[in-house]
Formats: sequence, C-alpha cells, structure tokens
Amino acid sequence: MNGYIPHTPDDRCDMLSVIGVSREEELLAEIPAALRERAIPSLPPACSELELERLFGAWAGENRPTGETAGSMLSFLGAGAYDHAIPSIVGQLIGRSEFYTAYTPYQAEMSQGLLQAIYEYQTMICELTALDVANASVYDGASALAEAALMAMRITKRTAVAVAPTVHPHYRRVLESYLQGMACTIHTLPAGDGITEPARAAASVDASCAAVIVQQPNFFGCLEEVEALGRAAHEAGALLIATVDPISLGLLAPPGDYGADIAVGEGQPLGIPVNFGGPYLGFFATKQAFMRQLPGRIVGATVDGAGRRGFCLTLQAREQHIRRERATSNICTNQALTALAATVYMAVTGPEGLRDAATQCWDKAHYLHRALTQLPGVRAWSAAPFFKEFVITLPVAGEWLVRRLAGDGIVPGLALSAMGNEPGGGQEGKRGTGMERELLCCVTEKRTRAELDRMVDAMARALERGESGRGHDRP
Repeated sequence: MNGYIPHTPDDRCDMLSVIGVSREEELLAEIPAALRERAIPSLPPACSELELERLFGAWAGENRPTGETAGSMLSFLGAGAYDHAIPSIVGQLIGRSEFYTAYTPYQAEMSQGLLQAIYEYQTMICELTALDVANASVYDGASALAEAALMAMRITKRTAVAVAPTVHPHYRRVLESYLQGMACTIHTLPAGDGITEPARAAASVDASCAAVIVQQPNFFGCLEEVEALGRAAHEAGALLIATVDPISLGLLAPPGDYGADIAVGEGQPLGIPVNFGGPYLGFFATKQAFMRQLPGRIVGATVDGAGRRGFCLTLQAREQHIRRERATSNICTNQALTALAATVYMAVTGPEGLRDAATQCWDKAHYLHRALTQLPGVRAWSAAPFFKEFVITLPVAGEWLVRRLAGDGIVPGLALSAMGNEPGGGQEGKRGTGMERELLCCVTEKRTRAELDRMVDAMARALERGESGRGHDRP
C-alpha cells in the first residue's frame, strides 16, 4: 500500500484530541438536532439484481408522469418550469460523447468544439435579450437573479435592492439566502392587481438602492410596466434587473430595449425537459460597461499563432482563479450541457419559430382563460394583460380542485395556497388570505384545442360536484 498505515481506535482518539473535540458527535454540533437520525433505519433484506429491478420498476410504476404517452397526466402546471415542445435534434446532439462527457474546457487546444458551442450560446443570449455581453451560464434562474443583485451592488457601491413582490417567491428566497449576513437591505415594492405599481415604486426607491428587480412576465403571468419601473430605477441612480421568460421574447420587447441593465432568467424553456426540477440553466446578460463584473465564465473569440480563429476562456474573475475576496462570484462551473441544449433549440427554432411558439402560448392561454372564467363562480384574479400563465379565483379551494382533477388525469395548475402567503406579498386585500381559492394555470404551445376543452369540461364537472356538497367531496 506504499506506506499506508491502518488507523487503530487509539489513532482515532488522538485525531479527535488534535482538533479539540472529545467525541465524534461534537463534529455534528452545527446540524440541528431535529435533523439528525438517531437510529439507522431498518433496511430490507439483500436483493439480487433482478429482484431489485422489479422492486424499482414497481415503485416507478406508481408515478403519474406528464407527457404524451398513454396514462400520462395532462399538465397545465407552470410557475417556473414549463412543458414546451423540444425538437428531437436537441437530444441527438447533446447526447454525443464529445459533449455529454466534456468537463471544464481549461485546455483550449483540446476543447475548441465545446468552447465554440458556448460562444454561440452567449451570442444567441445577447441577441435574445438585446444586451451586449452574456456569460457562459450559471446554475439556474434563481441563482442568476441573486448574482445579478450582488453585481449591481458592486457596480453602484450601494447596499440595498428593491424587489417587486410579483417576482417568483422561490427566486426571492434564494436572493435572501445569498444576501444573508451581508450589510444589505431588501425592500419590497408596492403592488396591486397582480403587477408592481410604478408610481408608488418610484417613491420607495432612494439613493441607497443598487437595483430594482422585476420579473417579466411576472410570477402570476401578468405583464409589468417595465419601462416605467426602469425610469424609476435610473432616476434614483439604481440599475434595472429584469428576470425574463425566454420564450416570451418571441413576442415581448427584449430587456435591452426597455432599459434593463442586467437581464437574467431560467433557460429551461429552451429545449430542456421539466425533468423533476433540473438540471436547469441560468442565463445572464448585461451591458458592455459592466462586463468585468459578470459572474461565472465568459468564452471569447481569438486567433492562434497562425492567425486562425479560435476560442478560449477569458475574464475569469472567479474564486478559482483569483483571491477569494476579489472574486465576482464563487460559482465554479457553468451549465455547459444544458446551455448546449438551449443553443441547439434556438438555432433550430430561429426567430420565426420562437415567435410562433410565443404566439401560440399567448393565444391558447387566452382561449383557456376565457373559457374558464365563463364557468359559474370562476372569475379573473387580475385585469392585467398576461402571457402564457394566468390566475383565476375559484368558488372552491384550489388544492381541493387539484386533487379532484387528478382523478381525471389532469394537473390543472398550481394552487397558490400551497405557496403560503408569499406570492401575493404587498398586495392589499390579497395578502394574508393564503390565496386559498386562487389557481395559477399555464398553457404552452404543446396544448391542443381538444386538451384545452377537456380541461374546461373536467373543471366544470368538478365544480358542479363540489358546489353540490355531496358526501365527502365537498371542498
């Protein structure tokens, strides 16, 4: 074993004393007692490989996945992860071994293909957002938003951020986690009827504010008055950070056109399956003036010694490359494989295809919204324009309806009561209720007219039965 000396119990005791503890349990002091397992759970008897396959297969058979196969659930669930159509070529290309097994392209001479793919991804994100420079991606939309807030504070030398309450509640939680322990204050902007109110927001943004953060479309699917919010931010000397749905940019103005200084978002709609929540893709773009404050990696184009075009990593101000206290970020990787999926999707779809997908999302969502709000007791939650998601107020509890329609093989959306009080934060008359009767529905280009009508019919039957109060079915 080339000098290996086995440890004895006495050796273990000596090691504990060297680090200043008497028992191994003291090493777990930072873990809350409630989270520790006191006893090893009982394990089943050892299985053969065949028995294990059968056992796992039986467990997998209890799932009810969404999709197009027989027995799949019809899904109208969105809230940050979306069931968009994915061209088959996406899986074919990202499954090639030179991409699928690739890791960090530190040796440029060995990684030109991967580096070029990342460079193309950055170029497409810049075109999509109408901004000057993009990084090679970060983990997901939520961490991209938090990194954008940190970047804005570095640029402005200010210590507060103002966040619209209509930003995804999970994104806001990640932002709070990132800023915890820092000398930073998070202000919540005033909102009403599903959107942030620009006039009231302007009055609450002061000289301490580094950035105004807004989501377009917002968590409820509503379209924010982003130009007015951008003016409010800039008049106070703050930056505008927009977190955007990339599919919506087939129809809506890109962030660069309405004055956003930083644009971030979740790239999952760009050719990445919902896939139990990941891995996903955080895209990040900004203005040329702020390029050196970008977190993560940037791939740049260059020439080699013979004058031939090539690609390399550049401006790597990460903690792996410079002193930790000077790093722009501790993100130590990029989502290269999912970024490649997004690149292939955007290349295959093109501007016209993206516009068509966005138009179908808009049209089909409005068709379903009209049909549902004609059902007895169902009404629109907001009068604001919306893109592919919308909230309706039901005559019954939202969670009851979700359980009821599961029996029909339909996921009708997200019952907002499951999110607690957070989504309605700051909205007078709506916060504090828990939004027990609100349902967030999503319609992508994949849904057919027949599927939309099936959803309406199933909800009509469920509501009729719920209102009748027969037996234990009453909500």
